Amino acid sequence: MASLSIDQRDRLHRNDLRAYTVGVEEEFVLIDPATGRPCLTSTTVAEAETDSELQLELSRCQIETCTPVCASIDAVHREVRRARVAIVDAAARTGSRPLAVGVPIWGPPAGSITDTPRYRRMADRFGALADQVTCGCHVHVCVPDRDLAVQVSNHLRRWLPALLALTANSPIAEGIDTGYASWRRVMWARWPSAGPPPFFRSAAHYDDTVAGLAEDGQILDTAMVYWDVRLSDHLPTIEIRISDVPATVVETTLLASLVRALVITSVTAIGRGHLAVAIGRTHLRSACRNAARYGLSGTRFPTAMAGRRDSRRALAQLLCHVRPALEESGDYEFTRDALATVLASGNGAVRQRGALLAGGPANVIAELSRLTVEGCEADNSQRTR
Repeated sequence: MASLSIDQRDRLHRNDLRAYTVGVEEEFVLIDPATGRPCLTSTTVAEAETDSELQLELSRCQIETCTPVCASIDAVHREVRRARVAIVDAAARTGSRPLAVGVPIWGPPAGSITDTPRYRRMADRFGALADQVTCGCHVHVCVPDRDLAVQVSNHLRRWLPALLALTANSPIAEGIDTGYASWRRVMWARWPSAGPPPFFRSAAHYDDTVAGLAEDGQILDTAMVYWDVRLSDHLPTIEIRISDVPATVVETTLLASLVRALVITSVTAIGRGHLAVAIGRTHLRSACRNAARYGLSGTRFPTAMAGRRDSRRALAQLLCHVRPALEESGDYEFTRDALATVLASGNGAVRQRGALLAGGPANVIAELSRLTVEGCEADNSQRTR
C-alpha cells in the first residue's frame, strides 16, 4: 500500500472506522407540480440553490445532490435530509418539484439534453441512448489504495442483486406498470459500460480494462464507466452505484449503512487472506436482471456460488454478514430496524404500485412527492424510521 500515508496505512491496518468516510449522491426528476410531467428546469434550480452542491445531469429534467464527506451514518442521515430539503426549496422557487424516483412516471419533452459540450458529445456518439432519464443513488466509501479497492470490488459483486432488490423504485413508465420493480436498471443496462464490474486481478487490470473501453469507443471518458461498482477517477473512494434513488431519506441512509459495512467487512476479509468468490459476469448480470424484475417479491439470485436465495433471505444474510462492522460502528440497531421496516412496508416500487392501483398515475406522483420529503420535518439530529 505504498500510495497511502503512514496515518492512512495505520488506520486501514487497524481497520479504524474513521478511515471509512462516506459520501452520497442522489439524482431526482424535476416535475411540474400542476401536471406531474417532467420540466426542463435543472439549470434554474441549480442557480436558485447556493448553499448546497447541485450537479446538472444528462437531461434538463434531472438534478443531483451531493453530501459532504461524512464520518458516520448519523452524519449521512443529516446531510441527505438537508440536501433533500434544499432541493425541494430551490425547485419550489422555480415552479418545479423534485421526485425521488428511478425513472419519471411520464417521459420528458423533446430536446431535454443538457446543453454542455460533454453532454452534446454523448448525444452525438450514443444517439437515442442519451434520451433516457434514470435516477440512481451513488455511495462513495473511502478506500484510498487502488489495489485494495479493486479487491473490495470483487468482494462486493455477489451482494449487488440484494442491494438492487432493496432499493428498487421505478416500476412505472409512461403511466403504466412495466412489470419490473426497477425499470431504471433495464434502461441503464443499455449503456455499453453498464452492469456488474469485471472480476479484477489488480488496479492495473482495472485501468487496462477502462482504457480498452475508451479505445473501442464505448466511453468518452472515465466518468462514463457505469459499472455498478467503480473506482472514482478523482476521489480516493470506491463508488457503489447499482441502486435506484431510494424513495425516502431513511432508505438512502439504510443503503449507505449497508454499503459502508460491506466495504469494512471486505477489507477485514482481505486482511485475513480471504479471496472473493469469482462469480461470472453472465451469471451476475442475470441475477441483477432478476432483482430488477422482481425486487423484494421472490427474486432468486446467488449470494455465493454454492447456492441461491430469494431477495428477503439474501438481505437477511447480508445483514448477518456485516453485523460485526455495524455493531462496531454503533449502526446495527438502526440498520436492522430500517431494513425490517422496508421489508414489512415495502420499498419505493411496492409503494408506487399500491398508489397506481389506488388512484392511477396522478396518485403515484402524489405518493412520491410525499415520500421524497418523508422525515424531513423531523429533527435532523435524529435518524427516524
